[in-house]
Amino acid sequence: MANLGINNGRLMECPKTPNCVNSQAKDKGYFVQPFIVIGKSKNAQARLLKILNEWKRVKIVVLQDHYIRAEFVSKVFRFVDDVEFYFPETDGEKTVIHVRSASRTGRSDFGVNRKRIEKIRSYLE
Repeated sequence: MANLGINNGRLMECPKTPNCVNSQAKDKGYFVQPFIVIGKSKNAQARLLKILNEWKRVKIVVLQDHYIRAEFVSKVFRFVDDVEFYFPETDGEKTVIHVRSASRTGRSDFGVNRKRIEKIRSYLE
């Protein structure tokens, strides 16, 4: 799990396997749009936490002012995916939330990480 967290204002890059998405990725195969939420960062973070806490098999493991990391556990095989949310400083009425979702094991995730991020987006934006 050394490849988690924020480094110089960026989420860590995805591994060289197709089971990760990242809104700060340079490679289009891993790229997913960041969340754009109307309102201040604190309010956006509170809304996101409410959404995450309503999901089954999700554990918030890091909660900081500008960063959240959650572990999502799959229903059948109990695989763990690390999902990160980064709230950089903003000066407006919109909050940008950068996201990264990556499987800890395996090579392919059959699009699960991308679908998860898009589902969270649909609840948040």
